[in-house]
Amino acid sequence: MANNNKIRIGITHGDTNGIGYEVIMKALAAEGMLDLCTPVIYGSAKVLSYHRKAIELQQFAVNNARNADSIKDSAINLIEVLDGEELKVELGQPSKQAGKAALAALESAVTDLKAGRIDALVTAPINKDNIQSDEFRFNGHTEYLEAAAGDDAKALMVLFDEHVRVALVTTHLPLAQVAGAITRERIVTQLHTFDASLRRDFGLERPRIAVLALNPHAGDNGLLGTEEKDIITPAIEQAYDEHILCFGPYPADGFFGKEQYRHFDGVLAMYHDQGLAPFKTLARDGGVNFTAGLPFVRTSPDHGTGYDIAGKNVASAASMRQAIYAAIDIVRNRARHDEATANPLGKLYEARGRDNVVLDLTKDEDE
Repeated sequence: MANNNKIRIGITHGDTNGIGYEVIMKALAAEGMLDLCTPVIYGSAKVLSYHRKAIELQQFAVNNARNADSIKDSAINLIEVLDGEELKVELGQPSKQAGKAALAALESAVTDLKAGRIDALVTAPINKDNIQSDEFRFNGHTEYLEAAAGDDAKALMVLFDEHVRVALVTTHLPLAQVAGAITRERIVTQLHTFDASLRRDFGLERPRIAVLALNPHAGDNGLLGTEEKDIITPAIEQAYDEHILCFGPYPADGFFGKEQYRHFDGVLAMYHDQGLAPFKTLARDGGVNFTAGLPFVRTSPDHGTGYDIAGKNVASAASMRQAIYAAIDIVRNRARHDEATANPLGKLYEARGRDNVVLDLTKDEDE
């Protein structure tokens, strides 16, 4: 953990005209939160105060930290990212100024995350349009963080709650481009990333993954499309041969309608709404968005900016609260997994005799 203290959770303020500050403040006010982690908000003290007054929250104390070196582990911290710039808050209205403020928070938090000054990142929702600039030309957080991670990292979007984990082969892509983006190689890669995440991030030893079809009725043997026969099934077979416990392809409507997801540890959907529409129906306001496949931990609530309810004190903090809890859990799970799997050669050496001859531990001594 950062500085060997409590887990430090960085939280970006997201779009300053939405519900980000409201759900952040409500989530951090949960009883026992400071016993679990040290929250670090990347944002603006003035904007936080504006939102606090708008929702008539009587008190919300923060330690105004100049940088990560002045974080207090016993407090909610706020690192200023606007450098004295004046920001006009226009509740419920998208603006380029709000997008610029969202990017400033994201860049500052990711810098500290990569440097190990915080242990995980939780991002409040952004407006994917107004954040666009010369510095941000991505379809969302997932793609930005993949680029920020470098080293050919391959991000995987995973939405989860206590009932189901749904990952996506393609993410923020126009529907007309989805079929062309579904390739055998891409599916196999995502299956490997998903399997590794289920093991390391969620603590599952032999995860079972269901793979959804692309076409209705899984293509009806080619009548409604050939992607299942030509691409998806061969990808499942290849991944299975590579020791991934994956099965399918399953028609998405029947799979969720008959609750088949309950028999699997994860579900790999072909495109965004195929996986997320049923997921959000099941999870309601308690779902979490997690970016797997990266060297650092990032979660977020599974909702948007909520412009229509901004400043009205009606936004639920359940998803933001679960995103914070999930970030803490994943940091801990990774630490346990890495400790358990460290130095396998050393463990193998202990299974050798004095003369460095490998012992056959499967045989009885009397054989």
